[in-house]
Amino acid sequence: MDYEKQASLGKPKRKNGSIHENRKTSKIPTGKRLKNSRYIGGFDGLRTLALLGVILYHLLPYDLQGGYLGVPIFFAISGYLITDLFVQEWDQNGSIKVLYFYGRRIKRLYPTLLIVLITSTAYMTLFARNLLENIRSIVWTNLLFVYNWWQIGHGQSYFDRYNGESPFTHLWYLSVIGQYYFIWPIVLIGLLIAFKNRGHILGILNGLAIVSAILIFILYDPSNTNRVYYGSDTRMTPFLLGAALAFFWPSTHLNPKLNKNGRWFLNIIGLGSLGMIIWMAFSLSGTSSFTYHGGMLLFSIFSVILIAVIAHPGTKFGNWFSNPLFAWIGKRSYGIYLYQFPVMIFYEKAVVNIANHPILNPLIEIAIIVAISDLSYRFIEKPLIHFNYAYSFKFLRDLVKRDSKIGNKRYIAIPVILILFIAGVGVVSGSGNSNHHSSALQVNILKNKKKSTAQNNKALKAQKEARLKRKQRAAELARIKKEKAIKLTDAETKIKTKYRLEPSEVKLAQKMTVTGVGDSIMADTSDDLQEVFPNAYISAKVGRQVWQAATLLKQLAAQGNLSSNVLINLGTNGPFTTQQLKTIVSIVGTKRQIFWVNVHVPTQNWESKVNKTITDAGKKYKNIHVVNWYGASLNQTNWFYGDHVHPNIEGSKQYTTLITKAIVKYGSEN
Repeated sequence: MDYEKQASLGKPKRKNGSIHENRKTSKIPTGKRLKNSRYIGGFDGLRTLALLGVILYHLLPYDLQGGYLGVPIFFAISGYLITDLFVQEWDQNGSIKVLYFYGRRIKRLYPTLLIVLITSTAYMTLFARNLLENIRSIVWTNLLFVYNWWQIGHGQSYFDRYNGESPFTHLWYLSVIGQYYFIWPIVLIGLLIAFKNRGHILGILNGLAIVSAILIFILYDPSNTNRVYYGSDTRMTPFLLGAALAFFWPSTHLNPKLNKNGRWFLNIIGLGSLGMIIWMAFSLSGTSSFTYHGGMLLFSIFSVILIAVIAHPGTKFGNWFSNPLFAWIGKRSYGIYLYQFPVMIFYEKAVVNIANHPILNPLIEIAIIVAISDLSYRFIEKPLIHFNYAYSFKFLRDLVKRDSKIGNKRYIAIPVILILFIAGVGVVSGSGNSNHHSSALQVNILKNKKKSTAQNNKALKAQKEARLKRKQRAAELARIKKEKAIKLTDAETKIKTKYRLEPSEVKLAQKMTVTGVGDSIMADTSDDLQEVFPNAYISAKVGRQVWQAATLLKQLAAQGNLSSNVLINLGTNGPFTTQQLKTIVSIVGTKRQIFWVNVHVPTQNWESKVNKTITDAGKKYKNIHVVNWYGASLNQTNWFYGDHVHPNIEGSKQYTTLITKAIVKYGSEN
């Protein structure tokens, strides 16, 4: 997806296939139109495949774990097209009409962005108020195209696929490309003035692309990828490589009459690049360190090579990537990208049994996205791109006139005003920090966090003492297992009754040491867990994913604070790879026992695949014991809060009982 008119300054050779049709709505105020601009229809196909990858990643992150890499393709196409047109304009007219370019960009980007912000906020105000968190900041940063920088400090990870996911997370890209649009013309003019030798500009752009890739390498933090993923400076590589390509491979200077060897060479490297792009889309996880240590750079290089091959009129790629379907999607791709996330988030919030129909639900979501985008294109984007905003006040006056030339169409303003009003209420009443802390779940998590901090200090002290008396402790646990008549204290008797445990299970749990690492599920249940296991150290964080746990486990192991029994509850917030699981196992080691709780997340389609990964790990590694929370909680709707994922008071007790029985039975006594 990009936002450039490929032939906005010249007549295209065909009518269909551009994300923006050529229109006679405006003229360049001065200077001549570009005489030799080419329309490159093949970019519609590449853009469509990239957009499809992004959407499928959002819908099926387990199946297409590198689908997010469609975004570098968008950047590369944008860098090539606008630079190619600017250089043509500079060569023909001796100048670049920057203000005219800005006007076109704003006129193209703003209307649909406003529609998405307004309608989504109105919907959240009525049906999903918990998603109004930070709505004021989200709105104004998007309007100023700085949302990506706000996301770095305040937003959630792009790879956090649960935990109250914002319907606006994907708009970071629009802010980045908006910044490039406003900065790049000035930079390019400076380069064209300073360097008469275009080869020097080519070298500078490639050098800057490498610098951006190095920045990703340096700034990458495995526990938080927001800085490198959202940063405008760290995402410049594909855009700059695309811009450099415009100097090395200008679209109007490419000879359509290639000899056989040249045609074969380009087709082969094009197929090779396409193959690598597809392979990386299926294999390069956004949470893998390789992604930020060269992976994105390699992907950007392959993308630019493919762009070069498609742009050349002497290859078959332009034809292969051009067809009426791609042309139709290309025209609507901007809307499809913008509407996708709100539709997904609202649909998945309304439909509980997403996991029961992992194919049907994504198909329905895609159909809704395409339908809304088509309506938006027909009735919003096309009319507004023709609209002369100089007559805005006149248009508003006509809306309230009885004898208005607009006729009955003016009554459409009534629902529009109503939606604006509802959205305004949401923006005014929306929380600046967290709008859902008053819910029973959030209150419970906050309460547990305070109690767990104090209990953790006691647990670490107890674990240290237990390690010093390892033999005595092991003998004591062995004795408890053999005893037939076990006497319980009053406090232990209450625990036995509350959690429906055997006396020996209570006694053993009170003595055993445990290290728990989890997400909001464990944060929700930590109080019960530490009541049964007073020597348990619990580290639970809302939104935590498997790839983020590795750093924590390394720290605990290095400090000597990793118990012989490790409880893990991760996978609720998104899928993970077998390699990431293997990393966890290697850190914990084979001498410790791992108790991995599988997930109950019916609102997400990755539930079954996460659970299969955990089950397979239990079969592969002797020290992994799968705690089947999914099986125990199936159809137990009264065990959960309204989100159908987090255990309520009763569910937390059942969750704790299940874990206790597993650890007591299979746990290490050392």
